[in-house]
Amino acid sequence: MGLTTVPRPTWPAVLPRRRRRAGTAPPGVWVAAAVLALIAVAVVWPDLLATHPPDRGDPADALAPPGLDHLFGTDQLGRDVYSRVVHGARPSLTIGLGATGIAVLAGSLLGVLAAAGGRVLDELIMRVSDVFLAFPGLLLSLLIVAVLGTGTLNATLAIGASLVPGFVRLARGQALIVRNSDYVRTAVTLGQRRAAILGRHVLPNALPPLLVLAMINVGTAVIAGSSLSFLGLGPKPPTPEWGAMLSEGRDFLGIAWALAVFPGLAVTSTVLAVNVVGRWLQRRFEGRLPRVERSGR
Repeated sequence: MGLTTVPRPTWPAVLPRRRRRAGTAPPGVWVAAAVLALIAVAVVWPDLLATHPPDRGDPADALAPPGLDHLFGTDQLGRDVYSRVVHGARPSLTIGLGATGIAVLAGSLLGVLAAAGGRVLDELIMRVSDVFLAFPGLLLSLLIVAVLGTGTLNATLAIGASLVPGFVRLARGQALIVRNSDYVRTAVTLGQRRAAILGRHVLPNALPPLLVLAMINVGTAVIAGSSLSFLGLGPKPPTPEWGAMLSEGRDFLGIAWALAVFPGLAVTSTVLAVNVVGRWLQRRFEGRLPRVERSGR
């Protein structure tokens, strides 16, 4: 009886398995994560990246082009644009993260109350949410700022309020799904109180999709915060903030293009990185990413 030789797999047959074992995230997600890590360093420890004090300028170096001494050039007061972009990450991200946190907290509570509070409360919360959704987010933020006044805190509250309705609808939908699950019905049968069921079962299980939506909405909040600062409704000068720097640089585009281009690139790169990572997390949560193959041992 002759021996049967088993052909060895060729390279094309092996490479796909190696690629799947290399990791679930594509290279673009890792690049976006690296950008977010760099921005996090700028928020937590800006002096580690900055080369000059953000508020100290030399009128003799006003509107200098990018060079070795000033990587992004200088502004009309001789201040280093690169250092101001680095220090501007903190107020810009403070508005974005703060507004998103307000939206997640308020939207989650209102959505769960709408799902578990009865028909009258459900109708009241959802109709008010529909009214807020009828306004564009930026327009609603402008209306709230007009009532509350300008400043970082008021801009954060205004943007957070404009994001709340989306979280209300998602939280309500998730809470309705969880409320009809078997373990919640079992808890009701065992006589647990409604508050305990909401706190132990409904809210924790409805939270993951809300966190994914929050990750995506951070980029929206950053854009909205920069827009309000561009209009002079955000942090006050001389605080470095990306939107305010864009507003200052628009008058010097003809003679100092870097003054507006680099703050704009900072906003764009931050929003793109947040959206790339957030969309990937959303696809992974929804189970649309291919599973990693595990080789037997």
